[in-house]
Amino acid sequence: MAESIRALAARQLADYRAGTPGTSFADPGRPRLGLDDAYRVQGEVAALRAPAERVVGYKVGCTGPGTRAQFGLDGPIRGLLFDTELHRSGSELSAAAYAELAIEGELAVRLGEDGRIATVFPVIELHNYVFRGQPPTLAELVANNGIHAGVVLPPPTAEAPWPGDEPLSGRLTVRIDGACVEEGPMDGVPGGPAGSLRWLSAHLAEHDLSLHPGQLVLTGTPLRLLRVRPGAHVEVTAEGLGGVEAVISA
Repeated sequence: MAESIRALAARQLADYRAGTPGTSFADPGRPRLGLDDAYRVQGEVAALRAPAERVVGYKVGCTGPGTRAQFGLDGPIRGLLFDTELHRSGSELSAAAYAELAIEGELAVRLGEDGRIATVFPVIELHNYVFRGQPPTLAELVANNGIHAGVVLPPPTAEAPWPGDEPLSGRLTVRIDGACVEEGPMDGVPGGPAGSLRWLSAHLAEHDLSLHPGQLVLTGTPLRLLRVRPGAHVEVTAEGLGGVEAVISA
């Protein structure tokens, strides 16, 4: 099985770089992949991407009502964030660099030196919105790294201090070309951002992994994935925590 996992990981990475992610999941005779094996594929892909690309954190996905209903899947699942796929607010991103580009508005946190949440801020998560399997499975989602393709971040100086025990009671809003297209509570995933982090910490421990100071964690969202086309101006705001934006070019 280890040999087949490595072969699948090599194909996964080649497909990802070719802009055609996850083609193996469309193969009629493909072997059924369990969730643990899917995480092994994810890890093997990360090993193949190193040392040129460095893992800088994690995403927690498929937790909120929007994506669970949209995918027909119940998570949570974990994905990896790479330093080469971080973009600053105001970036211009080419739709041609992605496969069926979709975005998500969500909250992210950064860990402090004590391993606890230090800051919280809105982000735009980028996705290759492609599922090959019919029906899609959590294993496909995990092996495709949560269909994650990057994240747009605010400047470090704009990251808000974590409020501690105070609830995040504001609204998370996605605007495209100035019009509100999605809105929901900032605490709209189970347990809020802190709940996502607790799940992630326990999940990583089961896989002999752990969180580290300075890492970035995307904590999930109550909102849906939204397909975006060239020419779109995307903005995500979190009430009291600021905003982040990007322009989608051809």
